[in-house]
Amino acid sequence: MNGAADGLNEKRGIVVVATRNMGKVREFRHALEPLGKEVRSLHEYPEAPEVEEDGSTFAENAFKKAKEIGDFLKLPVLADDSGLCVELLNGEPGIYSARYAGEHGNDAANNAKLMDELMRLRQGDDTEQPLLSPARFVCALVLYDPATGRSLEAEGEVEGWITSETAGAGGFGYDPLFFVPQYERTMAELNVEEKQRISHRGEALKRLLDKLN
Repeated sequence: MNGAADGLNEKRGIVVVATRNMGKVREFRHALEPLGKEVRSLHEYPEAPEVEEDGSTFAENAFKKAKEIGDFLKLPVLADDSGLCVELLNGEPGIYSARYAGEHGNDAANNAKLMDELMRLRQGDDTEQPLLSPARFVCALVLYDPATGRSLEAEGEVEGWITSETAGAGGFGYDPLFFVPQYERTMAELNVEEKQRISHRGEALKRLLDKLN
């Protein structure tokens, strides 16, 4: 593991984040730029390959993205795979979170399908409780260095509830539906610092940076 950290630290300060999701890029940039890293996204590398996320776990998908794109660009690549696991839906949408409604990255459609599924299962309940089901966000991160063939990996998660009352204009994905009990707000209502402090991606980043440093 030390060899991996040494190799990654020796690279010039460019880290390519394997996403075109600017919400994720902002979060990674917020964490990495104070360390002197220049964070770039796939928007700056339109020639980078599209990676089929056919792994059976978040970690497998993250590693595959980091390795394929890193080997292609010949630069260190940070890839994540993350998603929402809802207790009442037996862990769904899980690794299919980004394409739950069929079209990858369509947040509105994914949120609508999630609500439809939960409301169908909750039919007949007498409660007016807006919290529909316990849930957790999970994130797997992989930082891969093609110069050494080594990688660093970390995972994080945060527990909360899916609420029927969407709130907040920040964040992305399922954030407006994910209620965080310790803040009594949804993830989409948190600012970048608050979200980084408790989110699944923030927790995974802390663990990754501990290894890198």
